[in-house]
Amino acid sequence: MALPIINSIISWFLVKRKHQIELFLKYPFEVQNEQLQKLLKTSSKTRYGKEHRFEHIKSYNAFQQEVPLVNYESLSKLIEEQRNTGEAVLWKNKIKWYAKSSGTTNAKSKFIPVSDEAIKQCHFKGGKDMLTLFIDNNRNAKLFTGKNLRLGGSNAVYQNNESCFGDLSAIIIENLPMWAEINSAPKKEKALMSEWEVKIDAIVKATVNENITSLAGVPSWMLIVLERVLTYTGKDHILEVWPNLEVYFHGGVNFTPYKEHYKKLIPSDTFKYYETYNASEGFFAIQDQDDSDEMLLMLDYGIFYEFIPMDEYKGIDSVAIPLSKVKIDKNYALVITTNAGLWRYIIGDTIKFTSTFPHRIKVTGRTKHFINAFGEELIIENANQALKLACDKTNALIKEYTAAPVFMEYQKKGAHEWLIEFEKHPNDLKEFTKSLDEALKNINSDYEAKRYGDMTLRSPFVSVAENNLFHNWLKNKNKLGGQNKIPRLYNDRTFIDEIKNSI
Repeated sequence: MALPIINSIISWFLVKRKHQIELFLKYPFEVQNEQLQKLLKTSSKTRYGKEHRFEHIKSYNAFQQEVPLVNYESLSKLIEEQRNTGEAVLWKNKIKWYAKSSGTTNAKSKFIPVSDEAIKQCHFKGGKDMLTLFIDNNRNAKLFTGKNLRLGGSNAVYQNNESCFGDLSAIIIENLPMWAEINSAPKKEKALMSEWEVKIDAIVKATVNENITSLAGVPSWMLIVLERVLTYTGKDHILEVWPNLEVYFHGGVNFTPYKEHYKKLIPSDTFKYYETYNASEGFFAIQDQDDSDEMLLMLDYGIFYEFIPMDEYKGIDSVAIPLSKVKIDKNYALVITTNAGLWRYIIGDTIKFTSTFPHRIKVTGRTKHFINAFGEELIIENANQALKLACDKTNALIKEYTAAPVFMEYQKKGAHEWLIEFEKHPNDLKEFTKSLDEALKNINSDYEAKRYGDMTLRSPFVSVAENNLFHNWLKNKNKLGGQNKIPRLYNDRTFIDEIKNSI
C-alpha cells in the first residue's frame, strides 16, 4: 500500500478519537468523578481498598476522609511487598512491570508500578492522543509517510521474583503495538542501548538515511543527538538531512532554555513543537494548539486529579482540592490516583492552570526544586523566563544551568549563585547578571521585596561553567541519557557544590 494512503488511513483513525476528547472538554467534572468511582470499584477488594473502605466511598468528600495523602516514602513498603509477592496489595491485578526511577535529586531508587491498564489506557492512549491533537491541527501533515526518531532510556530490564523493573522507555517499547514499532526509528535494540555514548553513534548511523518526519524525546538529550547528526553528515542544519521533518514531541524538562538552539538546528517557520507532560506515574497532559506552551489536562486516562495550593503545602499533611475548585495562575502541587494503584499520591511536580473549560496547564517546577532560603519563593518557571530575557538582551545562549542560595554570613547578606554553561557567551557578563536580576524582580514580587535596598538579598552572581561540565557530572554519576535531568533550582548547595567540585 502506498505511503500517502497509509498516512491518510492512520490519520483518519486518530482524528476519530477527537470526539471522545470533546466529551471530557464539555463535562470535565463528571468525567473525573466517573474515573474516581471506577478506580474505587476496581480495587475495593485489594488490601488497601479494604483498609480504606473503598466500597463505601460514594463522594469526593468521603474519598478525602477515608484515603490519606501519600508520597513515595509512605507507600514504598506496600509497593515493595507487591513487587516481591505479586499480591493485589494496591491494585486489583498482579502488576508485572515497575519503572525504576532515581533521578538526580535522590540516590534512592523508586519503583513505580506500571499496570497493564496504565500501559494501554494511559501511556499508549497518551501517545496516540499526542498524534491525534497534532494531526487535528495540521490536517495536511504527512507524519506516517516517514518515521519517528525516538530517544529512549536503557533497555536493561531485570527480573525480581514476581515482577520486572527497568526504565519506563524499555517497558513502553517492550509493549508497543506493531504499527507503532514499524513507524519508529531506530529499532528498539538501538533505541534502548544502555551505553549512552555508544548509543548516540548507533542512532545517528541508523537514522541519517531514513525519512524522519518527527522527533520524540527529552530536549537536552535530543539536542546532543541532532548536533551529532550534523557532525556526522557535515550538513549545516537538520532539514538538509531530513527535509520532511514536521514536528518535535518533547517533554521531561522545560523547553524554554533549549528553544533557540532548536530554531538554529531546524530553521523553519512551519516546523512545530508539541509539548507533553508524562512520567513513570502516568501520562497527564498534551499541547493541543499549535505555537502554544499550554497543555490540555487529559481527564479520561484512568487518573483522578487533585491539587494542593502551594501557599498551603505541608506534604502529606496538606489539604487537597478537586478539579472543580482550581483557579487560574495559582501554583499547585499535583496529586494523582491512578489505574496502577497509586492512591492520592503526591507526585512532586507543581503546575498552574492557564485556563479552565478547557483545563490547560503549565508545569512550573517541583515541590522540592525551588529557592526559598530568604522568603523569595523562586520557582523554575520564574528562572526560565528571566534567563530568556537576559539572553535576549545580551545575545547569549544557555546550554545548562543550576542555581542555589549563598547563605548569610556575619555582616554579609545572602544571594543566589547561578552556575551557567553557555552555548554562546553574553556580550557582557555583568550586563547579563544585571538583566537577570531585573527580570526576576519584575516576574516575582517576593524576590523583588527581598532585593529591595539589598536588605535581605544582595545582587546575584553568575559562575561560568566550563564546557561540558554538566554532561561530565552526569556521566560520572552514570546518569547520561533517558529521563535524567539537571537539578535547576535547589534550596541548599548540595548539587551546585557537587557539580563545581566535579571538575
